Amino acid sequence: MSSKSKKGFTIIEVVLVLAIAGLIFLMVFIALPALQRSQRNTQRGDDLSRVLTAINSYQSNNNGKVPFGTGTGYTAGVDTNFVPRYIDDKCDTPAAKTVGTGTGAQSALGYSNCVDQFTDPDGTIYMIKHEAKATAAGNSAGSTMDHIFHVYTNATCGDEGKYVLGSGDRQVAVFYFLEGGAVSCNDNH
Repeated sequence: MSSKSKKGFTIIEVVLVLAIAGLIFLMVFIALPALQRSQRNTQRGDDLSRVLTAINSYQSNNNGKVPFGTGTGYTAGVDTNFVPRYIDDKCDTPAAKTVGTGTGAQSALGYSNCVDQFTDPDGTIYMIKHEAKATAAGNSAGSTMDHIFHVYTNATCGDEGKYVLGSGDRQVAVFYFLEGGAVSCNDNH
């Protein structure tokens, strides 16, 4: 009597291998978007540092003045030569642009043909908005990602997206709201 044993995989072994492979793919697909978001936020943090470096350079070349006037907003407070001269010298002349819709729409300075990547990693052109001069500690700098560098004069970075009253008009805090609700801040204090 001879018994022939067939070699092969049982259905349980096949299902087990497929389940393990499925778990591996699931972990990759869950981790990949978080990794991509982290990379985009790292780039935004680098861009924020670039803006602060440009502000410091502007101050060095202009007797300590900041590139922001007494007004607030996109057009009233930002020197129109600041971005083309200190951030991206390939940008064309700034042109008026509308940011937002309805009653929340605001006039902004948009720059075209910026070849030095002064754009968000998602392709949206960054804006710089001079906020009201900081006069009280602990005010919130905003709450949502909006592709805008929020610049406060007379301020330094505080905790959790808040600015702290600075000790002089030459102090500048720059905030940017990241994906996932985090806030990136850098100052020249």
